[in-house]
Amino acid sequence: MLAYLVIREGSKWTDVFRLVPGQAVTLGRAPTNHIVIKDERCSRHHAEIFLAQNQWTLRDLDSRNGTAVGDKQVKGDYLLQPDDVIRIGHVQMKFVHDVSTVFPDSSSIIKRKSVVPADSLDDNDDEASVLQGEEPTQITHRTVQTRFLTPPDQDESLVPKVGRAATVLCRLAFDLAQATDVNQLANLALGGLFEETRVDAGALLLVPRGFRGEPVGSDLEILAWRSDHEDRYHRVSNFLASMVLREGEAVLARNVIDDSVLGGRDSQGEIHASSVICAPVRHASGVMGLLHLYSTKTEIVPDPDDLEFTLAVAETVAVALANLNRRQQLTEDLSQIRGENIQLRERLGVQSEIVGGSTAMGMVAQEIARAAPSRATVLIRGESGVGKELVARAVHYASPRRLGPFVCLNCAALSESLLESELFGHERGAFTGATDRKIGKFEAADGGTLMLDEIGEMSPTIQAKFLRVLEGHPFERVGGTEAIRADVRVIAATNRDLEKDVAEGKFRRDLYFRLHVVEIVVPALRKRIDDIPDLADHFLRKFNEETGRRIRGYTTAAIESMQRYRWPGNVRELKNVVERAVVLSRTDFIDAQDLTLSSLSTAGDSVDVSAIARRYEPISLEDMERRHILATLQATGWNKSRTSSILGIERSTLDRKIRRYGLAEELPNRMG
Repeated sequence: MLAYLVIREGSKWTDVFRLVPGQAVTLGRAPTNHIVIKDERCSRHHAEIFLAQNQWTLRDLDSRNGTAVGDKQVKGDYLLQPDDVIRIGHVQMKFVHDVSTVFPDSSSIIKRKSVVPADSLDDNDDEASVLQGEEPTQITHRTVQTRFLTPPDQDESLVPKVGRAATVLCRLAFDLAQATDVNQLANLALGGLFEETRVDAGALLLVPRGFRGEPVGSDLEILAWRSDHEDRYHRVSNFLASMVLREGEAVLARNVIDDSVLGGRDSQGEIHASSVICAPVRHASGVMGLLHLYSTKTEIVPDPDDLEFTLAVAETVAVALANLNRRQQLTEDLSQIRGENIQLRERLGVQSEIVGGSTAMGMVAQEIARAAPSRATVLIRGESGVGKELVARAVHYASPRRLGPFVCLNCAALSESLLESELFGHERGAFTGATDRKIGKFEAADGGTLMLDEIGEMSPTIQAKFLRVLEGHPFERVGGTEAIRADVRVIAATNRDLEKDVAEGKFRRDLYFRLHVVEIVVPALRKRIDDIPDLADHFLRKFNEETGRRIRGYTTAAIESMQRYRWPGNVRELKNVVERAVVLSRTDFIDAQDLTLSSLSTAGDSVDVSAIARRYEPISLEDMERRHILATLQATGWNKSRTSSILGIERSTLDRKIRRYGLAEELPNRMG
C-alpha cells in the first residue's frame, strides 16, 4: 500500500516522506526520529504511524501538547484517511496515497527559490502560482519507479557485465536497506550473489555477538545458506576463514581440496571445489563475518569480477547489518524507557507536582527552591500522610541531580538485618537466602538522590554505619570486603520528635546534627484548609479516569464538611475518602453524606478533655498561652522551627509572643 506524508512548514511544502509497510515511522523533536520536527511544542517522541490490518494508523505517544488531525485532538490510535492533515505544533503533514493529488495540475508553475510570506497572500491566491521573477519550470518526464531497481527486460548478453553488476548491486542495496531482520537480509544477499556470480553454493556467516578473541571458521554462526545441488552446504575451512577474518581481504581460490568444503567426491572421499570466494563483512567496528561462495563444477568457474561483486555485496551487507543492529538497539532502548516510564507513573500516580496554593505550601515551595541547588542533606518533617516523599521528589527534580536516579527506602518497613542489606547490598552467600549479589540503595542511587523515610526508626547499629557513609567514607556490602564509594545526596524524612529521641538516647546526636542541615517542615492538612478543595478536585479527576465514572464535582455541603474535618490522616486520608466517594456515589455530585470521615483525633488533639476539666484552675487565656508556648519550647529544646510547627503559627509570630511574654528570661542558663 503506497502512502505518503507531504510535510508543510509555515507557508510552503518542504518534504515528502514515503510510508513503508512493516516499518513504524516515529515523529518527534529527538534526532533519532524518522521525521524530526524542530518545534518546542513537539515532544521528543511525539507520535508514530504504522500499518495495522491494512490500515495506516496514527498513535499519539502521550505527547505534552497533543496531536491533532484537522480540528480533532487524537487520543490513542486514529485510523488515517486520504487527505487527512496531521498537525503537530506549526508543522502540518498531509496523508495521501498519491502525491499527485497534492499538486493536481502538472503544468502548474512551481517556485524555484522562495515563497512569499503567507500573510501577504489573498485567500484566493494559489501559493504554487506565485512567481519570484523566475522562469517557470517545465516538467519533461515523470516516473513512479526507477528501472534500475527492477530486473531488465532485454537480453542480458547485450548489457555490459559491469553495468549489469552495478544495476543488480543497486537493486540489492535497496532491498537490503528495507530488510526487517537479519535472516531476510541474508537470504536477499545470497539471492543477489547467485544471480550475478558463477557459484552453486554459499552462505553468510557471522561472528557471534560478544565473542572475544580471534574467531576461526568453526566459531562462526551460519546465518543463511544456499545450494543448487543435492548435497548440503559445508562451512568454510578454518584456514580460509582465519585468513580473511585476520587480514580483512577478499580471496578467490582455485582447486580447493578440504573435508570442510562441499564438492564433487573423488575416489578417496575427499571434497573438491573448483573455486572458492571468501569476502569479509567488515564495518568500522571490525570484521562482522564473511560471505563464503564456491563452485563444485568445472564448467562454472567464478572470475575476478565475481570476487569484486562479492566484496561489494559484503560491504553493503555490513552497512545493512549495522543499521539493523542499531535499529534493534534503539527499539530495545525505547521499550526499556517506555517500561521505566510506566513504572515511574505507577509509582508516582498523578502526583507529579505539589498541589495547593496556600501560604503554607508557598513557603514549602520556597524552601524547596532554596534547598534544591545545594548538595546539603535535607531533613523533611511532618505528620504521616502529608506528602514528605512528594517534597523529596520535588527537591530531587529541581536539583542538578535530576537526571540521576531517585531511590526511596522506608526504614520502618524492614528489620535491622534486612535494612542493612537494602542500604549497602550483600554478597552471594552472606546469609541464608543470599543466592546472588545484590546492589544496595546507596549504589543504586549513585549520581542521584536517596530518600530515607521514617529515619527515626533506624536502629543504633545501622545509624553508626550510615553516619560514616554520610561523612564520605566508603562502605562494604554485607559479607563483602570491597570498599565502595557512592556519590549520593541524602534526603531524610520523619514524623518523630528527633530531639526527644536524642535526649532519650534513641537517636545518635552526631547523626541528628549531620541530617539537620536543611530542614523543610510540611504542614498538616488541617493547617492549610485552603488547599482542601484543590486536592479534592485533583483526586476526583484521578479516580474518575481510573474508574470510568463521570462525577462532576462536590456539593457545597461536602466542601464545607471536608474543611471542618481535622484530617488525622492528612492528604493520604483525603485521597482514600475521595476514592471511596467516587466509587459509591449515586449522583453526579459528591455530597457530604458520601464522605466517610473517621472520629480519630489528630496528633494535636490527643489530650483527654475530661482530665483537663478535673484539674481546672482559674487562669486567663493569656497566661494559659504563655505557659503552653513555654512548655512547647522546653519540650523541643528551644527549637523555634519545631515549636512553631507544633503550635501551628509562623516563626515570626512565635518570636513576637516570646518577646511579649518575656519568655527569653526562661531560657536555660541564658544561652550559656
